[in-house]
Amino acid sequence: MKKIFSLAVVFALALSCASFADPMPGGTRLIFTTGGAQGTYYGFGGVLAGKVGEKTSTKVTVIASGGSKANIEAMADGDAQLGFTQSDVGAYAFKGTRLFENERIMDFSTVANLYMEQVQIVTLNPDIKTVADLKGKNVSVGAAGSGVYFNAVDVLKVYGLDIEKDINPTYQSFGDSVEALQDGKIDAAFIVAGAPTTAVTSLAATKKVYLVSIDDEHIMKLNVESPYYSRAVIHKEVYGMDDDAVTVAVGAVVIARDDVPEADVYNFLWGVFENKDEITAAHAKGAELKLDFAASYTAVPYHPGAVKYYAEKGMKVSGKVVEE
Repeated sequence: MKKIFSLAVVFALALSCASFADPMPGGTRLIFTTGGAQGTYYGFGGVLAGKVGEKTSTKVTVIASGGSKANIEAMADGDAQLGFTQSDVGAYAFKGTRLFENERIMDFSTVANLYMEQVQIVTLNPDIKTVADLKGKNVSVGAAGSGVYFNAVDVLKVYGLDIEKDINPTYQSFGDSVEALQDGKIDAAFIVAGAPTTAVTSLAATKKVYLVSIDDEHIMKLNVESPYYSRAVIHKEVYGMDDDAVTVAVGAVVIARDDVPEADVYNFLWGVFENKDEITAAHAKGAELKLDFAASYTAVPYHPGAVKYYAEKGMKVSGKVVEE
């Protein structure tokens, strides 16, 4: 009898653990704003959305967008329920600084910090070897007021360069920047996205691409000014370069409106992290998915559905108290 009882307990526990890991029923349909069609947000977002829809009751529709700031604004306007944002931009919105100085937005929560996106300073000119060499050059710095723009401001500033006075800035998307580089209209472009980035990969297929490195001394200065950056290396094989490029990176964070049902956010995380191998087979960024990193963002509290998922994985995150 004792042996039978023990087997029964083991069986019951196994059943409990099996249901414990299941996605939640009652999912709804969500709009997920990402980024430009040639950026990592859009491509990887499509893979994630497809897997969530395939494996759970939540259905996610991915649309291209203007990126981090536009995604937060779309959520505030009720036009989207999920979105990508750079870790620094999410903090600016929640605190009401920089891009959001006059329009603080707080009605969103963190779902996951997914991967690092590198500040890529792309050029076809081998004589542009350092950020200091950008002085007097025609440089695309992202859309006006975008996260990329402020990344460019930050990087140029630690080299003593003013974005409006010391370079000739143009304000272009990733795709437009690459076309301008190819046509010789600009000398370099700031592109902030997970490498490899589709736009840069396309350029590297026909031209010799160089990435301008940021030296460690200036990375340290940058970290003093803004703690959102971390040192990153883009290996030469990524774009067929002669040497590795040293740069800085910020996190690519998925956020959700506060009023998104708990089941949908839980299901998004379940669909992503319970199916990592399949996602990695479809997109290189899948290899960077890690639960501890997903739970590491501290600038914006986590959605209740995310708190529930991480708790079941034995992880505690700072959750947002959402008023009913």
